[in-house]
Amino acid sequence: MEPEGASRALVMSDVAARAGVSHQTVSRVVNKHPHVATATRERVQRAIEELGYRPNAAARALVTGSTRTIGFVTVNINQYGPAQTLVGLEQAARAAGYSLSVTVLEDATAGAMRDAVDRFVAQSVDAVVALGTYDDAAEALHALDAPVPLVAVQSGGSHDWPAVGVDQVAGARLATRHLLELGHRTVHHVTGPADSQEARDRIEGWRAELLAAGAPEPGYLRGNWTPSSGYEAGRQLAARMRDGDDVTAVFLANDQMALGLLAAFHDVGLHAPQDVSVVGFDDLPEAPYFSPPLTTVRQDFAELGRRGVQLVLARLRGEDVAAPEPVAPQLVVRSTTGPYPVPGSGRPCGPRVETLYVSANIDHPGDRTRRRRAEEN
Repeated sequence: MEPEGASRALVMSDVAARAGVSHQTVSRVVNKHPHVATATRERVQRAIEELGYRPNAAARALVTGSTRTIGFVTVNINQYGPAQTLVGLEQAARAAGYSLSVTVLEDATAGAMRDAVDRFVAQSVDAVVALGTYDDAAEALHALDAPVPLVAVQSGGSHDWPAVGVDQVAGARLATRHLLELGHRTVHHVTGPADSQEARDRIEGWRAELLAAGAPEPGYLRGNWTPSSGYEAGRQLAARMRDGDDVTAVFLANDQMALGLLAAFHDVGLHAPQDVSVVGFDDLPEAPYFSPPLTTVRQDFAELGRRGVQLVLARLRGEDVAAPEPVAPQLVVRSTTGPYPVPGSGRPCGPRVETLYVSANIDHPGDRTRRRRAEEN
């Protein structure tokens, strides 16, 4: 049975008539008021489903003072980490009955961050969540006095404002420890941009694990999250190997740079893990399909989103809560890591690129490194 005047937009009185309750009772159910009898709530919800009624968000906001919308400010959405942080937050917000409104900044500057938060406040969002991994953005968040709850995600380092994140230091320690436990004498590192707090946390974890193991700390190479910067780092490390450096293990601050490094090694005939063991960070969906499949550190973005939304809801309730514990990362061991290379262990079957060195009568980097290790033994 259709309500009278079915061509017009449905209103609460239509639901009230179908459920046999008052308009005020429907309003309480729609706005999740706790003081409604279970049987009555179920009857109203059944009427809502039968009629296909959708509450008017603007009208509900006037009644409740809430738009049930969370603003999210992010940057570099083309990168896996920020993109998955967005997905995790959106899923958690939806599960809590909120929608997520997104602003993507071209540059992570303090001015851009302030403008984005101001726009969200003007739109009457209930709270704002911001990606604070870059220095300018983090400083802007710290200085803002927003009239709505403001929460930072993936801000890294120490802070005294509400924030959630994955434990980047612990993730880097996991990667470095894995390589050292395989017998490698040290671990080289390709880091992210200098203004990224996540990148600095990963450097801190790498250094801490080397120090704990009494392993020497080689100088790190600076990358910028892109495969091309990983490729350039791979060329530099291969050149060091040709010059006799004992490069047998590399930890990269993300999987995209690891992809570039593996490509550079392949171009000069080096293979993982026979010549060099390689560990990335993030666990891209493509990581199991790298050649060979990539050992990496996984971040649980779904859990990050859940904790971020929990912190937002607690602040909306006026609770003075401490920031949640960092989300624990997980080491995923695949095929790019192995023991310290043994002289004469051989290479895998299949095509490889060696012409750059053979044609010029230059030692293949892997062969020269193995000969030097054999002489040392």
